[in-house]
Amino acid sequence: MPVCSTCENDYQMAFDITTITGEKYTFDCFECAITKLAPVCERCSSRIIGHGVAVEGRFFCCAHCAREGAKGLGAEIRDTVGAHSG
Repeated sequence: MPVCSTCENDYQMAFDITTITGEKYTFDCFECAITKLAPVCERCSSRIIGHGVAVEGRFFCCAHCAREGAKGLGAEIRDTVGAHSG
């Protein structure tokens, strides 16, 4: 039976993920996959599950954390999800 790469649970309905670099992992649930593979926000340490915000090679979970964590670039970082033009 497949064994989870994170928690080592053996589970017959486990699934495999191959990363862009060719690393292969087996997981028994999405929670374990997120724990092992999702990047961490540099400001608040949350796992970045959605799009997140990248600023000069640094990763943040949202525009607020990016503005706070990437000092000097605050005015340039916008959260436009759901924003209406005009």
